[in-house]
Amino acid sequence: MNGPFAFTLALGDDALIAAQRLAEWTTRAPEMEEDIALANIALDQLGAARLLLSYAGELEGAGRDEDALAYLRDDREFRNCLLVELPNGDFAVTMAKLLLLSAYQLPLYTALSRCADERLAAIGGKARKESAYHLDHAALWVKRLGEGTPESHRRMQAGIEEVWPYVGELFAGWPQAPVDPATLRADFDEVVSAVLAEATLTVPESAWAPAGGRDGLHTEHLSYLLAEMQVLHRAHPGARW
Repeated sequence: MNGPFAFTLALGDDALIAAQRLAEWTTRAPEMEEDIALANIALDQLGAARLLLSYAGELEGAGRDEDALAYLRDDREFRNCLLVELPNGDFAVTMAKLLLLSAYQLPLYTALSRCADERLAAIGGKARKESAYHLDHAALWVKRLGEGTPESHRRMQAGIEEVWPYVGELFAGWPQAPVDPATLRADFDEVVSAVLAEATLTVPESAWAPAGGRDGLHTEHLSYLLAEMQVLHRAHPGARW
């Protein structure tokens, strides 16, 4: 798949799977306020996913709507990056994932808001405001944990190191896309490096750079996530509430 459909589908899948993972924190966050915050961020991601998948269905022209794309595809048909499908781990791992994802999505949606495609530009204009909040929220927690106790610092550094290898896939070149992610890496590095420095954390060095999500090659974690996410829709196809 190439062109606007593939690009829009990939962004929609990123947001959908990120929403599902973040929603797993509901009733499990370390404090009540954070429980609500993560649920709201998950809803933001779900809102972006709905807009993107609806438009992807129109671009495909095969009669699939947002629900069909979300609930009736198998894992090999999803095009999300590997980062979002990784298990939540502890709270530090989740904040590390959210920091990296939002530092990627914010410049992406900002650039998208200026692209020639009016629908994608409108989606980017809305989503970038939400991504700015997600980035601020994650950065505050990364700094809080990094500068906290020796144990919170250790966990936060370990969380960053665990998810850092998956960054490279986010910025793989996509010249035919409305926005080439490769052009956004400098903005990402500047933002993330500043947050980690303030948090007294070290930017990891890793030669291992797993990829394949954009081609439908995923970790085993996505299959389990989809099984839970899709079970009701598949058990009652065509049901109306």
